[in-house]
Amino acid sequence: MYLDQAKKKEIFEKYGASTTDTGSAESQIALFTYRIAHLTEHLKQNHKDFVTERSLTKLVGKRRALLNYLYRIDVDRYRTIVKALGLRK
Repeated sequence: MYLDQAKKKEIFEKYGASTTDTGSAESQIALFTYRIAHLTEHLKQNHKDFVTERSLTKLVGKRRALLNYLYRIDVDRYRTIVKALGLRK
């Protein structure tokens, strides 16, 4: 499996406050970004997989909503996570 508990813990430790900080916006955005990257690579090889394409679109929307939320409440945290993940806006 591409996303096991060790990888999740590593993502939450790097972008969240701790390894158990699974609910912060930064950690969720980082997790979504990892999943989006994985699905994008999958779709490059399986271009007719429309279920995965829909899942990818939904994940991108969820990440965008979290980024908008973070932008509204704290611009500095937003800029930090965008820069750390290499997202552009």
